[in-house]
Amino acid sequence: MKVAAIQMVSGISLDANLSAARALLDQAAHCGAELAVLPEYFCFMGQNDADKLLLAETAGLGTVQDFLSDTARELKLWIVGGTLPMATEDPTHAANASLVYSPKGECVSRYDKIHLFRYDNGRESYDEASVLRAGETPTVFDCPSRQGQSWRVGMSVCYDLRFGELYRMLAADLLLVPAAFTHTTGQAHWEVLLRARAIENQAYVIASAQGGNHEHGRRTWGHSMVIDPWGQVMALQAEGPGVVLAELDMARLHSVREQLPALQHRRL
Repeated sequence: MKVAAIQMVSGISLDANLSAARALLDQAAHCGAELAVLPEYFCFMGQNDADKLLLAETAGLGTVQDFLSDTARELKLWIVGGTLPMATEDPTHAANASLVYSPKGECVSRYDKIHLFRYDNGRESYDEASVLRAGETPTVFDCPSRQGQSWRVGMSVCYDLRFGELYRMLAADLLLVPAAFTHTTGQAHWEVLLRARAIENQAYVIASAQGGNHEHGRRTWGHSMVIDPWGQVMALQAEGPGVVLAELDMARLHSVREQLPALQHRRL
């Protein structure tokens, strides 16, 4: 199955972000991708954390959801909508939700980010819990390829990457990590954590990131990539908007798991 990790440098204009996302998804589809994964906050990165509350959508209704549905149907593409803010019963907190759309334009899966990022080194500080509500449910979905194979796909978002127990629970063939890693933490930990998740779960990984300098002054690490079950980086883009393409091979997945049956050797 051919897949695409979409890298963006999203800003404060919803329309501009959706236009940029559409152009990149068009490129992915033109190159033969069957599944495309957008980055976290692909539709909006505001001046401050509370800005995202103004865009929070209700399930099945909203500009961003319509965009994802229409684009998936028009391009006949599986699309993972990175994340977008979804309304909760508390108007001061939204869910950071990743939505999956089939080539028919149907929303077939939703994952609300479980682990909320907090970081303060004295110069940079972040606290997602101030405006986001944590999800609770590990989520997987089945993605059939055009060749008739069925891929078990595990969903995660950004800071989830640091919690290996989540990926064990997903027990997936393919792990998704849409993200907006800071430049500081990404430079130190992004690739090594992604490769570790691929190796220990003997799974493919698609990591779609924000990558560059944003209007609101934040700098994200980028380095969107696709990794194979042996931990090898198959394709990568360091900075700026772009499409990272790779071909997933089910036979390769089975071969790795048969030659080194670590998943069968688990005892704890």
